[in-house]
Amino acid sequence: MRGFLIKAAARHSIFIMGFFALMMIRCSSPEAPKQVPKASIKQNPFDVIADTAVAIDSWADRVVEEILPEGWVDLAHLEPRIIMDIRYATKDNFVETKLYQCARCLLRTEVAEALVQAQHRLETRGLGLKMFDCYRPGPVQQTLWNTLPDARYVTNPARGSMHNRGAAVDLTLVDSLGQELDMGTGFDYFGNRAYHTFRELDETILHNRRQLMKEMHRAGFRHIRTEWWHYAYEKESYELSDYLWPCP
Repeated sequence: MRGFLIKAAARHSIFIMGFFALMMIRCSSPEAPKQVPKASIKQNPFDVIADTAVAIDSWADRVVEEILPEGWVDLAHLEPRIIMDIRYATKDNFVETKLYQCARCLLRTEVAEALVQAQHRLETRGLGLKMFDCYRPGPVQQTLWNTLPDARYVTNPARGSMHNRGAAVDLTLVDSLGQELDMGTGFDYFGNRAYHTFRELDETILHNRRQLMKEMHRAGFRHIRTEWWHYAYEKESYELSDYLWPCP
């Protein structure tokens, strides 16, 4: 909301100034047409306004980023080449409800930096990361638990998830065109087929899962048995959080 208000106020001021600039041009005394060298033709005032609006958007996004709590970063800002598909910011999830006001992948700084390093290593092999979920506020964890109170798939909010600490991610691998590698099931498939121990799968699928696991282990994350997409950072411990992020 704060970022939205900043953008709205700035845009209002710019468009007012642009309007008066145009009026001054229109009201100036007419002169005989002259051949004006192309190099001296001035930019259309509306183009100036549009360019300024883009700059304001970028500036307002940085303001929103700067008001994050200390020790937190937005992974999309840290490494834009990592693809974002934050499912709980849509209805495309197992509760079929939009749970986040906007899609952001917030993480503890050290966790995010480890993922950036993993992304860079994967890129040398024509691969990359795609994020389904990152930090998850406590109230959202409660909603998931109310829908599926099964500790194999959702951590009891009374205990707190690694997602609630900004130290866990749900993700997959993509190829150089951004297409997901086949992992045998979709995200949030709750059943044996999503288990790491389930072996009745095509060798290509098993290879893809091994690639993801190997890279995430190298980056300092551990897996869980029941979900091929879930990894938690294990090099540092963090407190639980109920922080609700601002939306640009």
